[in-house]
Amino acid sequence: MFQTQRGPFPHTRLRRLRAHDFSRRLVREHLLTPADLIYPVFVLEGSGQREAVASMPGIERLSIDLLIEQAREAVALGIPALALFPVVPADCKSLTAEEAWNPEGLVQRAVKGLKEALPALGVITDVALDPYTTHGQDGIISDSGYVMNDVTSAALVRQALSHADAGADVVAPSDMMDGRIGAIRTSLEQHSHHNTMIMAYAAKYASAYYGPFRDAVGSAGNIGGGNKYSYQMDPANSDEALHECALDLAEGADMIMVKPGMPYLDIARRVKDELRVPTFAYQVSGEYAMHMAAFERGWLQQDPVMLESLLAFKRAGCDGILTYFALQAARALQ
Repeated sequence: MFQTQRGPFPHTRLRRLRAHDFSRRLVREHLLTPADLIYPVFVLEGSGQREAVASMPGIERLSIDLLIEQAREAVALGIPALALFPVVPADCKSLTAEEAWNPEGLVQRAVKGLKEALPALGVITDVALDPYTTHGQDGIISDSGYVMNDVTSAALVRQALSHADAGADVVAPSDMMDGRIGAIRTSLEQHSHHNTMIMAYAAKYASAYYGPFRDAVGSAGNIGGGNKYSYQMDPANSDEALHECALDLAEGADMIMVKPGMPYLDIARRVKDELRVPTFAYQVSGEYAMHMAAFERGWLQQDPVMLESLLAFKRAGCDGILTYFALQAARALQ
């Protein structure tokens, strides 16, 4: 239990340290910098193509050539990494998601293009099947519609390996299948991808905050009225998240992800305090959309609220933050 070592008022006046700008800066406990940010981006087929995401003002789906130009800006602003999400054409979707490990697929080509143009940029790829399935689930389903764990895990291994072969620095399984981290790590080691990192979406909740993202990647219409309750975590659970994180670490994860972000900062804090490993969180599309709606209506001030929301992640123990505000925040921090 916390016990203060300070004396009573007026010997202790905590406002003394707040009275001047220099003293506030000297005793500040947490600092947000562009190096804390990871920018999630959406890539689509074609050249010179850009499409606005209606539910995420300011966010666009970009073809690889335009994505590379946006990545140059991110690098110039000091952002260390992008997280890549594909917008897969309908004719490339199937029940068994074979396009996910196509060596000439959209993600694989985007990774190669980004690494060729910007070798020092960290490229993180999403390992999950939902952009590639006709039903919008993160895995391969049985006749009854249940997402099959081990069959899906085998497919995820092939997908992750194809990303590593293309040059991805970090593969980030976001599917929540049991045992897939160990299977992916084993395959990466067997194929000499010893330094390919795994960022495990270890505590990914079955959240209602993902709607705009599913619009952005084009899976909302596929999943229809379905849900992901049988594999993503119950929002009511906290202890379970620690078990999920510990298991992924034991299987070979290098970093842990909590998703969503702000409504789950208590989970991030517990993970950091109890496991003491690199911990990340995702300020997801619904969080971004809510903020933007308030900014556009003049109900909240954009830069101060944006930066305060991101600082909260640092205070909760996060080493890095995936956020659609990455470019705007990095500019504001210059």
